[in-house]
Amino acid sequence: MSDTDPGALQELRVVEAELNERWPETKIEPSLDRIRALTDLLAEPQHSYPVVHVAGTNGKSSTSRMIDALLGRIGLRVGRYTSPHLQLATERISIDGGPISPAAYVEAYRDVAPYVSIVDSRSDVPMSKFEVLTGMAFAAFADAPVEAAVLEVGMGGSWDATNVADARIAVICPVAMDHAEFLGNDLAGIATEKAGVIKPGSVVVMAAQQAEAQKPIMDRIAEVDATVAREGHEFGVLSRTVAVGGQMLRLQGLGGVYDEIFLPLHGEHQARNAALALAAVEAFFGAGAEHQLDVEAVRDAFAGVITPGRLERVRAAPSVLVDAAHNPHGARALAEALSSEFSFRRLVAVVGVLGDKDVRGVLAELEPVVEEVVLTRNSSPRAMDPDELASIAKDIFGPDRIVVEPRLDDAVETAIQMAEETTDPSESVSGGGVVITGSVVTAGEARALFGKEPA
Repeated sequence: MSDTDPGALQELRVVEAELNERWPETKIEPSLDRIRALTDLLAEPQHSYPVVHVAGTNGKSSTSRMIDALLGRIGLRVGRYTSPHLQLATERISIDGGPISPAAYVEAYRDVAPYVSIVDSRSDVPMSKFEVLTGMAFAAFADAPVEAAVLEVGMGGSWDATNVADARIAVICPVAMDHAEFLGNDLAGIATEKAGVIKPGSVVVMAAQQAEAQKPIMDRIAEVDATVAREGHEFGVLSRTVAVGGQMLRLQGLGGVYDEIFLPLHGEHQARNAALALAAVEAFFGAGAEHQLDVEAVRDAFAGVITPGRLERVRAAPSVLVDAAHNPHGARALAEALSSEFSFRRLVAVVGVLGDKDVRGVLAELEPVVEEVVLTRNSSPRAMDPDELASIAKDIFGPDRIVVEPRLDDAVETAIQMAEETTDPSESVSGGGVVITGSVVTAGEARALFGKEPA
């Protein structure tokens, strides 16, 4: 955003201040009444384009970006709505493969604001920030206009504001425990809520699930007479080989086999996200055994995929990686990728988490793959105090593997110094490395520290 008009950025800050006066995404009154009232006043913009709806616990943003890239490379104008953002609010509303401009974001807000006021005046509960943002995205996509929209669920499914859209394709990423304070600790109940995005007669593209999560999803599919394609049955990863800067894949799609697919992302979980995205786009175009997408277009799309803050390298020598893992399932995928695709002699983790997360579970997943951990905090008011974090980490890492640095920039600098102590030219492995993780907020602020632009 370095070339953006300062005036537009100032207007964006004003709009964000107004939006932040509303209920945050951590305060929810489960209902679609308010967003339905807004979209009714806006003349139902969410029905003016076909929708791919992406639900689940982990992998939603990466899968959404891959679907966007594939649809765009095949020739459609695509809108993408994701959350939360890493650095700048404009990241949430994407058109033509990139964030809308600050000026366009402000314009979208000003366009819907009068109608939001009407909804507020008629409701006991004012519209939340997420509900307003969802209305902004719907309207921006209709105004563009886009030929397809990829909508990432904010939280849950049935009562998420995005669910007023009538999706032709529902993508269900892996379901795991997260947001327990809103969704509960029952995996089957969480899956039931997430399966609420599945509409009558739609096509469901489902990642492999734990048995407890799969049953309610399949029950919903049967209830609404949807069609299902399942990872490991109708589609999946046939093979993957670690390559420089990513991995080389052979994918089984709904329309056939796609080989020599280079994905510039790390981890088996990203390969599986790629298979999920491919099947979703095949389903979008009605592809089956008799019709395969253009293989060269698929290769081009995947080769250009960017997923900020997902095992993203922001510095070399020593390598510094940023990952937004914030629950045990995400931390496990991160740990597996670090151990299988990198060969650090000494890996130091910088961890800043939010207090309402399963912090112990995240740390336990990271412990086997990192030598030391530098505990810090991000700028969120929900951030856990580093000393409180240290008291939990001591049980897992022991006191000798822990350093506390209250400021994120200091924590990163300390971790880099620790990693730089590991240098031996005779070693065939990668020396020292740093991974910064624990929260989307931590990942976003780390990207900014290294001069990365919002994407």
